[in-house]
Amino acid sequence: MTSPDAGAAPPLPRYGERSLADLTPSILTALDVPGFADPLGIEPARRALLLVVDGLGEELLQANRRHAPVLAGLAAANPPLTAGFPATTASSLASLGTGRPPAGHGLTGYTMALPGLDRAFNCLRWATYGIGGGKDLCDRVVPEQLQPQPTAFERAAAAGVEVSLVGPSGYARSGLTRAVLRGGRYEDAVSLGDLAAVALQRLAAGRRSLVYAYCSDLDLTGHVRGPHSAAWSLQLAQIDRLVGALVERLPADAVLVVTGDHGMVRLRPRQLVDLADEPQLAEGVRLLAGEARARHVHVRPGAADDVLASWQALLGDRMWVAAGEDAIARGWFGPGMPGEVRRRVGDVVAAASGPVGVVQREVDPAQARMLGHHGSMTAAEQLVPLALARR
Repeated sequence: MTSPDAGAAPPLPRYGERSLADLTPSILTALDVPGFADPLGIEPARRALLLVVDGLGEELLQANRRHAPVLAGLAAANPPLTAGFPATTASSLASLGTGRPPAGHGLTGYTMALPGLDRAFNCLRWATYGIGGGKDLCDRVVPEQLQPQPTAFERAAAAGVEVSLVGPSGYARSGLTRAVLRGGRYEDAVSLGDLAAVALQRLAAGRRSLVYAYCSDLDLTGHVRGPHSAAWSLQLAQIDRLVGALVERLPADAVLVVTGDHGMVRLRPRQLVDLADEPQLAEGVRLLAGEARARHVHVRPGAADDVLASWQALLGDRMWVAAGEDAIARGWFGPGMPGEVRRRVGDVVAAASGPVGVVQREVDPAQARMLGHHGSMTAAEQLVPLALARR
């Protein structure tokens, strides 16, 4: 993995131009839904199938194009999109579901600080983060209140579009789905073949239709086996067969859009920095949120300057480290952050520029064992494909 200059400004996501937050609005404009910007200029259609492949980065796709000739060929026809910061599933799916960047939808990380919780909040599980944090908190952290703005799917349905979501059954009423993907009919899928069959069936519903289909196995394989492993490339080949089957069966009035939510990099165990091994990084820290390559550091009263100095001194050659207010002002999360979202951003924010990740094995031992990581603003993590197909 190449290392950008940590002393230079990070390459910001292209909010308002070519980011995941711009994709769903452009699709809905193609479906003749009023009120959305259209920076991507997708040609008009009556039906759209958006396939989101968790963990599908543009650089990894093109490096493995022999395993995915259909998907890589389609993606090569369009410049890639940027995921947004942080480049992580919860934030990216929120950008897709709401048509807003993280500053707008408020899911500022894989985990984040929320008022009233003494531990970080896991946005994927909708529970407190770490060992012993499995209890669902939807009754306490109400998804529709955490992200109260209408989703893009709700606005599409209100305009007469038949909206469907297809994915694993466990996500149908999850906190994340309720917060950022609400507004459509959810259909369970038990396999990739079933995902294709159900998505195509729902695509034919109504006069106009939008189908959001999601698969997660590529991401899981990358985390556990590594994004350059044989297992990852073989899983990518399965995704390519799925895409090929969808292209062959698309209705004549439909467009298939395939993208990812983030890319991924491989880190060796020696490249992971554990707070337990670096007491200077932990000094003054009240709560650590985010994930290994995109950290929100929440500090004890009066400790912000010292914590910022410590993190810059120890990690500044491998991470972009900034005060939270500076990261917001520089546009890391996108424009226009309301006050309630500001409290979810760390007093210090650290984004990896080189081969490093900051972990806490005593809080999340599984993350400390992972081979594949993501979250930051490097091209390997940020760039995701934009593949379009029509019959």
